[in-house]
Amino acid sequence: MKVLVPVKRVIDYNVKVRVKADGSGVDLANVKMSMNPFDEIAVEEAIRLKEAGKAEEVIAVSIGVKQAQETLRTALAMGADRAILVVAADDVHTDIEPLAVAKILAKVVEEEQPGLVLTGKQAIDNDMNATGQMLSALLGWSQAMYANNIDIEGDHAVVTREVDGGLQTIKVKMPTIISADLRLNEPRYASLPNIMKAKKKPLDEKTAEDYGVDVTPRLQIVETTEPEARQAGEIVPDVDTLVAKLKEKGAV
Repeated sequence: MKVLVPVKRVIDYNVKVRVKADGSGVDLANVKMSMNPFDEIAVEEAIRLKEAGKAEEVIAVSIGVKQAQETLRTALAMGADRAILVVAADDVHTDIEPLAVAKILAKVVEEEQPGLVLTGKQAIDNDMNATGQMLSALLGWSQAMYANNIDIEGDHAVVTREVDGGLQTIKVKMPTIISADLRLNEPRYASLPNIMKAKKKPLDEKTAEDYGVDVTPRLQIVETTEPEARQAGEIVPDVDTLVAKLKEKGAV
């Protein structure tokens, strides 16, 4: 079984995001970029499935700018076997929307014929949380979102997923789309020897035009603003004063 893992290049989660002065978007100049953390978890899970003998090949795919090669090399260094880069934008500020990404991934799936697509739950830059669901609809495959445990049993996957009320275990028929939640696993660090080996692993480069997909944005960003600064707290001597203060502010 092949496992396909889409990965996205995003601002590193340790970096404080800056908004452009004109409010047109996020400033990406000289900002450290890395793999989306949820996608890292998906890559790790795919590699574990291979190590357990439940998958034969792990393929990482990224859709965006040429610089996403670095992200794919990280996936290869972690243990993916090969990678596909679909160049769909020239400007790093251009974010390919989930529907366009899903359409391209559907074409890649038709070519590669994987038995499982493992995605991250969402990207930390736009928090759309839509690509996996859209891909499932386009392919007509089953889906299991927000997984925190995955077991492959023959032609089915048993997935424990996180829902508002707690945990839910479902059984889906393969091929399927599964999205990784935060508690699915702890991604490994790529060792130096594996980083060197990753440079020799195959990385195919294609374009959105090769798949006949229009990536023209359907959404327009009107304005980007930073959140309001958190107000300083206030210490009160007792509960009665606290209740009185809350009443003043209309909180109770």
